[in-house]
Amino acid sequence: MKGILPWVYSFFCCLLFLIFAACKEKNEQPSTEAITALNLKRGELIACGSPDKQFGTVGFVSSCSPEVKKDFELGVALLHSFEYDESEKVFARIIDQQPDCAMAYWGVAMSNYHTLWAPPTEAELKKGSKAIGMAATISAKTKREEDYINAVSTFYNGWEKIDHPTRFARFEKAMEKLYSAHPDDKEAAIFYALILTAAADPTDKSFTKQKKAAAMLKELYVIQPDHPGIIHYIIHSYDYPQLAELALPEARKYAAIAPSSAHAQHMPSHIFTRLGLWDEDIKSNLAASASAKCYAETSGIQGHWDEELHTLDYLVYAYLQQGDNKSAMQQWEYLKSIDKVSPVNFKVAYAFAAIPSRYVLENRLWKEATNLELHPADLEWEKYPWQKSIYHFARALGFANTANPDSARAELKKMGILRDKLLEQKDVYKANQVHIQMKSAEAWTALKTGKREEALRLMTEAADMEDKTQKHAVTPGEVLPARELLGDLLMELNEPQKALVAYEASLVEHPGRFNGLYSSGRAAELSNQVAKRDKYFRQLLKISEPVNSDRAELADVRLALKHESTLHKQ
Repeated sequence: MKGILPWVYSFFCCLLFLIFAACKEKNEQPSTEAITALNLKRGELIACGSPDKQFGTVGFVSSCSPEVKKDFELGVALLHSFEYDESEKVFARIIDQQPDCAMAYWGVAMSNYHTLWAPPTEAELKKGSKAIGMAATISAKTKREEDYINAVSTFYNGWEKIDHPTRFARFEKAMEKLYSAHPDDKEAAIFYALILTAAADPTDKSFTKQKKAAAMLKELYVIQPDHPGIIHYIIHSYDYPQLAELALPEARKYAAIAPSSAHAQHMPSHIFTRLGLWDEDIKSNLAASASAKCYAETSGIQGHWDEELHTLDYLVYAYLQQGDNKSAMQQWEYLKSIDKVSPVNFKVAYAFAAIPSRYVLENRLWKEATNLELHPADLEWEKYPWQKSIYHFARALGFANTANPDSARAELKKMGILRDKLLEQKDVYKANQVHIQMKSAEAWTALKTGKREEALRLMTEAADMEDKTQKHAVTPGEVLPARELLGDLLMELNEPQKALVAYEASLVEHPGRFNGLYSSGRAAELSNQVAKRDKYFRQLLKISEPVNSDRAELADVRLALKHESTLHKQ
């Protein structure tokens, strides 16, 4: 026995030492060196658009000290309006004051994961992963906070080897689990609703996840009408033509709830675009553009802020639908003067490619389309295959309509390479968007070379493909809707009744489009449906007359309506 006791005593001493060491390691707050290595964004909060810096009201409970409560809620409010750089600054300020506030590191991780945007960059993944790892080592947190940290950890864990879709799917399940475990936690419900919308299948025309998210948010909206996340995510959940009307009250309120957020100024225009409310759309994006310029100047960005480019994309689209070529051209000329944007990302590349393409294609400027050049030339376009394909699509349609089929086919070949690259990246959605554009351009090339049946087949296939999916959440809409293009092709084939069916179907998805209304009226006229022609022509005048549009089509519209009025008087 005497020989055993010393061994037992030594064993328990070692065990206690190991337990103490483990607890000490877990209880230890991140070191100054580790925090410095995160390279957090710091500085004064930048707010443009309101002198009292309003970002809405949130009520996120945390176990961090009362001294940082106001800042923590501000950081969460900024997250909810996608003001990610500013939210990281606020969470960094909390960490500087209270290094053992675990949820501040959660806030940093959330600031580097932009749920509805493109996947995080490598630098953002590294930062978010380190931050959430630090949060996990801090023991001074509640079970609820631990669940929040564990949930976002599922997205960052293994990012070096596991692809984005897989990690996102894990995060969606983790957020569902968090929401179920804390049914009274409103913030858990709000963040889960955002994830549901982001995870929605773009081919699901029943909008299952979006409707589930919206139902949760609408219920919370009654309780917290000034919460930026609730109102913002309702807009995203209903950002579809079939649902947009349901979010119109929120769209008209969001900018007033968070007037200091450039994104909050812009976001309502998603609903205005879906409903063809061009005056409100333009007003929203002019305010957002001014706010974005202010942000760039105040923050010292070299060049322009990415949010400004995003607003320009929507602004030009709205101007074109009013037939306001003068204002659209002014914005395009302004875009040509922009060489530096920070950060360069998905929506920046999209704006640079889509704005010029929209202008020439909406106005049927086929020769100008063939002369389009990518701007800025030094942008790393190879990183953005879908956006680059938009430029080739515009050129292909230009060549097809100016009797240059060989050049059109050359553009199609380039688009095929870009589509294959997206397939290699397993980005099926964007690859399909390129494929739709390819079929459309092939159809018009076939039509202009006398292959009428092949042209109709290809264009019908393109329209059917587009009908089965949704436009990307970041964009105002397709550069040219495929079913509208099908209508144009049927008009060329002297099939106005079939063309009218195509145009009217396109207008359901894209209400208030200038070309959709005008072409519907023309097709109705050629089909001897005068009442329907007059309906579409009057809608077009209502949209375009307030801006004194100089579109040539409007002369035909006025003449037709004047003639009809004269006949009625007789």
